[in-house]
Amino acid sequence: MTQPTICWSNGSIKIIDQTKLPNKFQYLICRDVKTLWLAIRRLSVRGAPALGVAAGFGVLLGCKDFLGNDRPKFQQHVKKVCDYIATSRPTAVNLFYVLAEMKKVVDENPLATVKDLKALLEKKAFAFYEEDRRVCRKIGDFGQALIHSGDKVMTVCNAGALATVDYGTALGVMYSAKRKGKVFEVYSCETRPLLQGARLTTWELLRDKIKTTLICDNMAATLMKQGKVDAVFAGADRIAANGDTANKIGTYNLAVLAKHHGIPFYIAAPKSTFDLKIRSGKDIPIEQRRAEEVRGFYGKATAPKNVGVYNPAFDVTDHQLITAIITEYGIIRSPSAKNIKKALR
Repeated sequence: MTQPTICWSNGSIKIIDQTKLPNKFQYLICRDVKTLWLAIRRLSVRGAPALGVAAGFGVLLGCKDFLGNDRPKFQQHVKKVCDYIATSRPTAVNLFYVLAEMKKVVDENPLATVKDLKALLEKKAFAFYEEDRRVCRKIGDFGQALIHSGDKVMTVCNAGALATVDYGTALGVMYSAKRKGKVFEVYSCETRPLLQGARLTTWELLRDKIKTTLICDNMAATLMKQGKVDAVFAGADRIAANGDTANKIGTYNLAVLAKHHGIPFYIAAPKSTFDLKIRSGKDIPIEQRRAEEVRGFYGKATAPKNVGVYNPAFDVTDHQLITAIITEYGIIRSPSAKNIKKALR
C-alpha cells in the first residue's frame, strides 16, 4: 500500500484503525502505551509482523517521558513497559521477540547514559520497521514463483499490508506475482467471527486491482471439489521448531481440505515468526477471545445472549499438512525441524 499500516509520527504511533475498515479509512494516533495496548487488544492493529513493529514503537512511547538520568530506574522502567505490552495478546511471537530485543538493548549497554539508551532504543525500533519492509518483499519475491498465470488461489484472514508495515506475507506473494505480470484470481475466505478476510483482505486486493471473490468459510471445500482452487496461501502468528503453525482460526480447516483434494498449502512468514524454543504446535499458547464476538456483530445479536461460546482466535496446522513455508531465506519445502533449522541457520 502507499500508506504504511503503522509508523512513528511526531512522537506518537500512527496506525490505520482496522476496526473501521472497509467502511472508513481512518488513522488512530497512540500517544501513550495504554492507548497502544488497547489498540492491539481490540485489533485496531493486528498481524504478527505489524505487532512486532508496534511493540518496538510502544517501548519508545513508554520511555519518551521518562525524566532524569538514573540508569537503574530507566532499566526497570523499560522492563515494566515491555512486560505491560506483552500482556496485550499471547499468540503472535513477533511481539515477544521484539520486546526481548528492546530489553536487550539496555542490558547489553551497561555504560550508556539514559539519553544514549533512548537513542539506541529508537534506532532499534526503526530497524525493525525497515526490516519488515525489506523482509516482506523478499518473501514475495520467493513466493511469487508458486503462482502461475491462470491460477485460482485461496487465502484466509488477512496476511497483507494491513498485517505488516506496508506489503504483507501471504498477500505479499500475490502482490509480487502481479508485479511479475501474472494474471490470477483470489478466493478470500470471510474468516469468522471478525471477518478479517471479508473486511480487510478483499479491501486490500481490490485496491491493488487483483480479481477477488469473497466466499463464506464453509464454501472452501466445495470450491476445491469443483477444481477451482490451485493453491492455498496463509500467514502465521507463530511457527514451532517442527513447522507446526498457528494462524487465524479456520486455517487448519483449509489445510486438511487441501490435503484431501491434492492442493498445495503454503505458509508465508518471516524468520521472526518462528519460535524455535517450542518443539511443536502443542506448546503454542492460543488466545481465547470474548464470547460477544461470536454471539453478535457490530452490536447486533446473532445468537441468544445466554448461549455458551468457544472462541479461540487461532488454530494450529500440523507441519505434515504444509507443502512449504515461504520465508525471506527462501522456500522451505516439506517443513520439519531439520529442514527449518537448516534453512534459517
